[in-house]
Amino acid sequence: MVYQPPSGARDLLPLDVTQKVWIERRLQQVFHRWGYHQIITSTLERLDTLMAGGAVQPSTVIQLQDSENQGLGLRPELTASIARAAVTRMGNLQSWPQRLYYNANVFRKQKTIDQGQQLEFYQAGVELLGAGGLRADSEILLLLRDCLQTLGLNNADLILGEAGLTQSLLSPFPPKEREKVRTAIANLDRIGLESLSLASELRERALFLFDLRGRPETVLSQVSQLDLDSSQRQAVNNLKSLIELLQKCWENSEIQPAITLDLSLVQTFDYYTGIVFIAVSDTASGARVLGQGGRYDQLLGLYHPQGKTEPGIGFSLNLEDLHQVLLGRGELPHQTPASDWLVVAQTPEADAATFAYASQLRQFSELVRVEVELEHRETAEEIRDYARRRGIDQIAWVDVNGDPKIEKIV
Repeated sequence: MVYQPPSGARDLLPLDVTQKVWIERRLQQVFHRWGYHQIITSTLERLDTLMAGGAVQPSTVIQLQDSENQGLGLRPELTASIARAAVTRMGNLQSWPQRLYYNANVFRKQKTIDQGQQLEFYQAGVELLGAGGLRADSEILLLLRDCLQTLGLNNADLILGEAGLTQSLLSPFPPKEREKVRTAIANLDRIGLESLSLASELRERALFLFDLRGRPETVLSQVSQLDLDSSQRQAVNNLKSLIELLQKCWENSEIQPAITLDLSLVQTFDYYTGIVFIAVSDTASGARVLGQGGRYDQLLGLYHPQGKTEPGIGFSLNLEDLHQVLLGRGELPHQTPASDWLVVAQTPEADAATFAYASQLRQFSELVRVEVELEHRETAEEIRDYARRRGIDQIAWVDVNGDPKIEKIV
């Protein structure tokens, strides 16, 4: 019998981990520069936490039962867990806003069940809690751009939508047809949209909404022609101000990201109330979604004991997609790091002194890699050949007194 991980799971071998950590460390440096602090939440959550008031469908959650028959699940995303932790554990520790980031795995079932379908994913992301308005929205989008630039992904484009505005523009449709219209628009399914049984006026509106994507100034002009109420018009004005501010911030950049305004943009999870966005990079195999996020101003209230809410906005970056894009560009390490030292006992009596000297070398830097020669190779040349194969360029030959003889390997 050949033992393998369960279907949908996979192992990360040392080179995979080296490349993953290379990405995570660069992102973490960006998060630190922007004043964000790491948070780690439980991989296992109660289902009522994960459902986020119905915004997350149970079909996406890998569910478990504990000994008390309480509904538990593996987190399909991090935002709900962080919102729960923030309002129940952090409310009295610091004043808002809270700037939090994470590197974590999530588990998600797909709508279609295929053999070997991936169930575990890795993400890095941020949540900005307790801050609303133009500046907070801009910070998150500028931070997203900084992350991608740090990874050398200057060609990633931004697709921007507005969940609250889109939902309100769909309100004239009958409830039974509204979700069908929303789904057809989100999936760019014009044929499916045209086949729906709608009154002529609603059909015309549906097709109008279907085409609300493109250059921001064009889309904003088109949607402004509708009979908008005050909240809808405010959302349009907010989008215009946001885009103008971003363009000003990026005007001195050598490469300016293209912004597409797409009012049909719908995210996987339905707790968004304001802007939503995805970052997309073109590759030889087609477009890849590198990250996604949005504003959720009602989510924190679901977990607060008194129902008090705070605004929130964040994004997650898809490490698997980042890995594939960077791998195709040759940006990632192509081998695991070599050790810096090989420490060798000159005689069996020198074993204790050898381990002691290796320990001393490790004290010089947390980054130094020191390995002790464990085999009893017959000649010094065999040891040198081993060091060359492993990419080790320094050998310390240690005698029984702990005195080393240092040799550079060429």
